[in-house]
Amino acid sequence: MFVAALSFAYFANALSGSYMKSTITQLERRFDIPSYLIGIIDGSFEMGNLLVIAFVSYFGAKFHRPKIIAIGCILMSFGTFLIAMPHFIIGRYKIETSVRWSVNSTNNLSPCPASSESTRAGDRPSILPSRGCVQTISIIGPVFGYLLGSLCAKIYVDIGYVDMETVTFTPGDARWVGAWWLGYLIAGTITLMSAVPFWFLPKSLPMPVDKHDTSCTPEHTRFIKDSPTMDGFHKLSHTEFVPTLRSLLGNPVYITFLCVTIIQFNSLIGMVTYKPKYIEQHYGQSTSKANFVMGMINIPAVALGIFSGGVVMKKFKLGIMGAAKFAFGTSLLGYFLSLFFFAMGCENTNVAGITVSYTGVEGLSYQEQSLFSDCNLGCLCSRREWDPVCGENGITYVSPCLAGCTASSGSGRNMVFDNCRCVALVDTQPSNLTATLGQCPRRDSCDKIFPYFLALSVLSSFIISLGGTPGFMLLVRCIKPELKSLALGIYMLATRTLAGIPAPIYFGAIIDTTCLKWGNKMCGGRGACRIYNTSAYRIVYLGLTLGLRTVSFLLCISGFALLKRHIKREEKNAQTNGSGELESLRKEENSSIDCEQFIPALDCNSDRESHL
Repeated sequence: MFVAALSFAYFANALSGSYMKSTITQLERRFDIPSYLIGIIDGSFEMGNLLVIAFVSYFGAKFHRPKIIAIGCILMSFGTFLIAMPHFIIGRYKIETSVRWSVNSTNNLSPCPASSESTRAGDRPSILPSRGCVQTISIIGPVFGYLLGSLCAKIYVDIGYVDMETVTFTPGDARWVGAWWLGYLIAGTITLMSAVPFWFLPKSLPMPVDKHDTSCTPEHTRFIKDSPTMDGFHKLSHTEFVPTLRSLLGNPVYITFLCVTIIQFNSLIGMVTYKPKYIEQHYGQSTSKANFVMGMINIPAVALGIFSGGVVMKKFKLGIMGAAKFAFGTSLLGYFLSLFFFAMGCENTNVAGITVSYTGVEGLSYQEQSLFSDCNLGCLCSRREWDPVCGENGITYVSPCLAGCTASSGSGRNMVFDNCRCVALVDTQPSNLTATLGQCPRRDSCDKIFPYFLALSVLSSFIISLGGTPGFMLLVRCIKPELKSLALGIYMLATRTLAGIPAPIYFGAIIDTTCLKWGNKMCGGRGACRIYNTSAYRIVYLGLTLGLRTVSFLLCISGFALLKRHIKREEKNAQTNGSGELESLRKEENSSIDCEQFIPALDCNSDRESHL
């Protein structure tokens, strides 16, 4: 029952975390914020974790652990509900558009208002069985998190409060915001439900009769002994802590492994955080489809890779060096496969005044004044608004006004603009000067590349994930038993502090540098990005991801030399001290793989390290 409850709590936690990443693009658009600020919001989960991890580690071993877990679930559900609260506080989503029409009249207003001498164009203001069970459930959580994100992204943010006929853009538009708040309410409810079973669990569990150790007293065998799992910092006395920490940090294999892991986690977290956004911006997919791809294709491939890596470890009984070579080999192969992503690029969308000139010449260097041309100078157009329309010539214009359109017909998403003078500059049939709402679809070549991108993404994710389990076992096996708790504590602390928090922030900041057209907040100031330089986005996103992994591989070279020296020293010590220590080491390795050791046989010695 405890394992079932803990698995459900892991599922709820993973669902909430992955749903947060699935809403990144929508939060940017809804609150008009850049990517680096979204990175801070995403990293704040780890910040909050660091604030309480030492407190919980210390008191968790002293009080009722199931109830402490329940309190943690309640706090998480409260935080998840809190994320959704701005939707109900700040009012409805105000669409950035230049289209105006009379509600009570079938005659739409002209998208090209006449300019006057007193107002200049552009100056108008804008508007293990058990242990394997828990980890498997924690992997399934992100699948449902991204699927929930995909579902909510299809629903308009103010569903039920606005007439959908008045919404003039589709989910593929850069201004579309889905019902991001709905998923947080669902995730918060699930997290709150996960707290309920823990209130009915005892502080400790009775020891099964077949697990009793006949050499121990009844007091020792009556209940499963409370043994700390993550409180390595507090298991040691104050006098032992500093020498133990010095001994751990003096282990060159551990330090090298820690540095490699931190760098690779930076690459992984930054890549995963912004991958749905990359799919949207680069391949022109909707937020809903990008999240669906992550939930149904990418994450299952990662889960299968982790499971398969564990099977390989157990089947071939890989030792320390074997695990290191396997983890390095799979990571290196995945790295080489990822290089092909650079060749799977799409060209920039043709947007007049931003990526192409009004005459259709590509390679334009964007400036605000380049949005104006002779064809739209007669209109009082704002250069700040983003209300794209697609001309019959296949070129996107920032707004109907900047397309030089003077009339419109229809309403809602079916609105058509007529007499668009700028369309005539590159149109082979000048008599057909119409434009429709929304950006022009990307070229057919880009749609053909996307399936290959997905296939390569699945394959590379699977291969890289194969080394996950062997890599972690390398950490466990290269540390002395009495140092493992402290080593794992520092490992978790370092990866969260130096990877989980900074990676989304600097990845987002670098992505922001590729923005071509920023939106504007209603109260003034720069808002969310509307269109990116696709080529530059691809280079900085993939370049940073693979660049970090390149650095980690260079460290691995020195790590192998240190690991060989470590193994030789351990073998020499084992031969010197007799076969007892070597046999103990083998038992330790077997217990770390064998899932049957989830409830270890107890020893009368209270200072013995628990394998759990």
